[in-house]
Amino acid sequence: MGFNMKFFAYLLLALSLLGGTVTTSAVAGDTDPLFVNLTTDDPHRANMGITFGGNQHDRGHPLTIFLNDKGVLIGSTANTEKFGAHQKALAELMKKGAVVLICPMCMKHYGVKEADLLPGVKVGSPEVTGGALFKDNAKSLTW
Repeated sequence: MGFNMKFFAYLLLALSLLGGTVTTSAVAGDTDPLFVNLTTDDPHRANMGITFGGNQHDRGHPLTIFLNDKGVLIGSTANTEKFGAHQKALAELMKKGAVVLICPMCMKHYGVKEADLLPGVKVGSPEVTGGALFKDNAKSLTW
C-alpha cells in the first residue's frame, strides 16, 4: 500500500471516529414531548405505560397517550369494570393537560363506539396523531 493510500485510510478512520463523537444524543431534554403508544389491554402493562407517562408529565414533558390496537378497550366506558383504575388515571392526566388519542380503525375493529369513550379522549386522525408523534424532539415508547 503506497503512502497516499495509507494516508487516505488513516484519514477515513480519523474522520469516522471523530464523527462518532459529535452525533446528537438520544437523551431527552427537560421538556421534550413524550408519545406513549399503548397497544395492550393487559392491565399490568397498561398501568406501566400510563404511570410512566404520568411520571414524565409531572416532570414537565408534554404527554400524549395513543390508545392503539387492544389499548382502545381501555378508553371505553363499556370496559370500566376491568379498566376503572386505568380510566381514572387517564382522566387525571387529561385534567393536568395530557392528551389521550384513540385509533379510529382499532375502535371499529374491536367494536368500541365513539359514544362510549371516556370524556376528553379524542379520536385520532393522520393529522392529529402524526402531529403528536412527529412533534419536534418527541420521544416515543410503546406498551
